[in-house]
Amino acid sequence: MTGTAPRYDLPETDAFTRPYWDAAADGRLLIRRCRAAGCGAAHHCPREFCPRCWSEDVTWEEASGLATLYTWSVVHRNDLPPFGGRVPYTAAVVDLAEGPRMMTEVVDCPEEELRIGMALRVRFRPGGGDAPAVPVFGPATAP
Repeated sequence: MTGTAPRYDLPETDAFTRPYWDAAADGRLLIRRCRAAGCGAAHHCPREFCPRCWSEDVTWEEASGLATLYTWSVVHRNDLPPFGGRVPYTAAVVDLAEGPRMMTEVVDCPEEELRIGMALRVRFRPGGGDAPAVPVFGPATAP
């Protein structure tokens, strides 16, 4: 077998998600918000419809980048490239200030300092080459 091992950490981009990845490259986190009367729900992962009311009247919105830690797990073993070279890492679920819950990674925070409800701020792992920048979160108190 020849060639490069597949990259499981790279999201697939398409015409619909292009605004999200372009914003990430600029250091901005986008979410989707429903514009249907009586709804207004924000959601993430990006979808072409509102998961609350099923309206297709949704738009991109820049998020504040603030979140709180909902839960996490420190991964000590992962055989999929390139995660094996990153262990240990903190896989997490955060609650964005705008409401949606998001799967992510917590960076720049020792395991013993992680606390449910801790304030976090978005950061972006550079993609490099054709790979998009990916939103991750770190302590909100860090520079």
